[in-house]
Amino acid sequence: MRPPQRIAITGASGLIGTALVGLLKSEGHTVQRLVRRPVVSPDEVTWDPAAGTVDLAPLEGVNAIIHLAGAGVSDKRWSSKYRATILNSRLLGTTTIANAAATLKPEVFISASAIGWYGETGNRAVTENDRGGDDFLAAVCREWEAAADLAGDVRTVKIRTGLVLDPTGGALGKMLPLFRLGLGGKLGNGKQWWSWITLHDQLRAIRFLLENKIEGPVNLTSPNPATNQEFTAALARAMHRPALFPAPAIALKIAMGGFSTEVLGSKKILPEKLLAAGFNFEYPHLASALTALID
Repeated sequence: MRPPQRIAITGASGLIGTALVGLLKSEGHTVQRLVRRPVVSPDEVTWDPAAGTVDLAPLEGVNAIIHLAGAGVSDKRWSSKYRATILNSRLLGTTTIANAAATLKPEVFISASAIGWYGETGNRAVTENDRGGDDFLAAVCREWEAAADLAGDVRTVKIRTGLVLDPTGGALGKMLPLFRLGLGGKLGNGKQWWSWITLHDQLRAIRFLLENKIEGPVNLTSPNPATNQEFTAALARAMHRPALFPAPAIALKIAMGGFSTEVLGSKKILPEKLLAAGFNFEYPHLASALTALID
C-alpha cells in the first residue's frame, strides 16, 4: 500500500473485521474501530446506528472508511422479527456511516454488500453488470447498497461478498466438526452453485480496493465457483474423510427456515471487476484453498 493510512472500520469484531484490523495494523496503518458502546481504548470511536450518530471529531482526516457491520443472516431463524433486524441493521448502519463519510470526505468508502443481490442464478454465471434478484436478500441488498450512495461524491465501493472460507468461523467453521466425524455430505441435490472466497483473498481484495480507483459494486468471489457437491467432496478429500451423509432439502428447510433458501439456492458469481483491474487470487481453486485452510 501507499504510506501508512488512517482507516476507520465498523464491524471490526466480526470474522472479516477482526482479520482485517490485524492485517492493516501489521502493515503500519492506524485503525480506528467504531463501537456501539462507550470507548475503552484510544483506537475506538463511538457510533449509534439506531440514533444515526457518529463521533466525528476523532475521525477528522481519516483516509478510508470500511463498513462491515450488520446482523448475521445465518445467526437465527428468519422470523418476521429477525427479517426486520437483518434489513434494519443494514439500513440504519449504512445510512449513518455513509452520511458520516459524506461529511468527513475520506478518499474511499468501502461498504459491505453480498452476492445475495443477484438472487437465484441457477447455472447462469453473472457479473457486476447483471440485474439483481427478487427474493428477500436481494431486496435487502438493493436497499443496503442504495444507502451507501449517501456518501455522495466520495469514491464508494460496494463489496458483494460470497461464502468466506476460514476454519475459525463462518460456514466452513460450522461444517468442519461434522466432516471430522465423517458425517458430512452434500446439501440437497448438491447441484447448486456456491461462490466462495478464502478469508485470505477477501482481505487482499479489500486492500486492493483501498489502493485502486475502482468504484461501484465489486464481486468478492473466487473466479471458480463450485457446486455444493463439488465443494463437499473437495472438503472431504482435504480432510481425508468420507462425504456419505447428504442432508435432504426438506430437512434443511425444517432446520434452517428461511435461510435454507441460501444454502439450497444457486449463485454462480464471477469477479469480473477485480480480474479486469489486475487482482490476482492466491487461492483461485477450491481444492488447493481447502487443503491450505485445513492443513
